[in-house]
Amino acid sequence: MATGLLTIDHGAIARNWTALDRASGTGTETAAVVKADAYGLGAAEVARTLARAGARRFFVAVAEEGAAVRAALGPGPEIGVFGGHMAGDAGLIRDCALVPMLNAPEQLTRHLQALPGHPFGIQLDSGMNRLGMEPADWAAIRADALAAGLRLIMSHLACADEPETGFNEIQLACFRDMTEGCDVPRSLSATGGILLGPEYHFEITRPGIGLYGALPFAQATPVLRLSLPVIQTRIVEPGEAVGYGCSFRADTSRTVATVAGGYADGILRALSGRGTLWSEGRPCPILGRVSMDLITADVTDLPAIPEALDLIGPDQGVDSLATAAGTIGYELLTSLGPRYARRHIGAAAP
Repeated sequence: MATGLLTIDHGAIARNWTALDRASGTGTETAAVVKADAYGLGAAEVARTLARAGARRFFVAVAEEGAAVRAALGPGPEIGVFGGHMAGDAGLIRDCALVPMLNAPEQLTRHLQALPGHPFGIQLDSGMNRLGMEPADWAAIRADALAAGLRLIMSHLACADEPETGFNEIQLACFRDMTEGCDVPRSLSATGGILLGPEYHFEITRPGIGLYGALPFAQATPVLRLSLPVIQTRIVEPGEAVGYGCSFRADTSRTVATVAGGYADGILRALSGRGTLWSEGRPCPILGRVSMDLITADVTDLPAIPEALDLIGPDQGVDSLATAAGTIGYELLTSLGPRYARRHIGAAAP
């Protein structure tokens, strides 16, 4: 095999959902966010696994993603669309039974005119200033929305994984103020909000990143292993350089392995000269630059040349790799490229 192997443990995904469902508490429904192709892991396969685990409500970013999840799940589970009802979405929303989270008065008007009687939710801006209706807009359309059969009111926390900022309390107070008396299910918390405590849970939580084994859910079960096959090895003598720009030059004789994988596969160039591949607990530092298709690593200290080296696995999780690249686990997961062979372990049957 000349491409990397991405192994996805669906049992781990199910355990993470169950743990976050338990953390959400009794009386709160736990949904699942499967946007961006389930954070790069395969929305169809992941959604079926989560449905088997007990999730009955899912969220995606746009209607097209919702259509793909509906095709995987069939009728029954509710699928919410964070991006709301955009121009041209009416057909998908109707035919795939999607529930748009309307973000502005004009989206409400569009939805009620195009699909009268079709379920919808409302997203409120409680301080993040990204998506959602401002308090004044919400006050102006609140009565009409409630009368039209509003299904859910939601908002999103800007600093859920940074409780020391104090901004979560501000958003919580704003959300309560905007929604009290509505008698409609509410949702404020993704993974980080669930971990903040019961006052943030309301009627529905919607974990995302924690399902896939990454922070801020530090107790998550790891989900991924990414192994990159070794294509070639060579001895690099003192004074010789490796890779583009000759950015690494050997000071002693080194055994260098070239593996299949690069920035075309979502392996960030920021790992050049600072990231590490692993072989059964032994580190293999990346030498020189990460290129489009190839990475070179120092395997001098290995007892034998392996068939593959791990970028993500038991020795280095998603968040450790993200730290080395100066980014976050979300970016690494959603950057996983299409060339990897994907092996789904324990996935639910279609």
